[in-house]
Amino acid sequence: MKIYLIRHGLTRGNLEGRYIGCRTDEPLCEQGIDALKGLSLPQVLRVYASPMLRCVQTAGLLYPQAERCLVPDFRECDFGLFEGKNYAELNGQRQYQEWIDSGGELPFPGGESRAQFAARCVSAFQALELWKRREDCAIVAHGGTVMAIMEACACPRGRYFDFQLRCGEGYALSEDGSYQKLNA
Repeated sequence: MKIYLIRHGLTRGNLEGRYIGCRTDEPLCEQGIDALKGLSLPQVLRVYASPMLRCVQTAGLLYPQAERCLVPDFRECDFGLFEGKNYAELNGQRQYQEWIDSGGELPFPGGESRAQFAARCVSAFQALELWKRREDCAIVAHGGTVMAIMEACACPRGRYFDFQLRCGEGYALSEDGSYQKLNA
């Protein structure tokens, strides 16, 4: 049995290097749609997705015949005051520099900390009890959601940022924690 953890397709915000979290319900851009149409993934009967539009659209394009279950706690991190902004717009701001200097450990001003976000995502993943279902399935979510789940479950162990993905990429995770990258 495998769980396929897939990051949503490309959005305009991704192209512009923006922090697009749970406050901005952004659709896929045409380039993102085209890239997803070219992917070949193992098929599944059930997909668990973040309720954010970019994930719902990605799930529909990749798995049009699969049953879709929306998981609210798979939504992206709350980037607080950084939401919708990119490096160029934030560079030089004291709060942004403090967050950078912390290695991303400080909470986003007015938003979540990485620890809070990861705990939310991992708790939602564990509550689904997917391993008990004994069927391959997919999770279509955000890069951070996938990184949080992989940090908690993958073997060999890795740190959160070790599991970064580009849009449309993913991992095939086995029950024993072993994994392989998809669409790299």
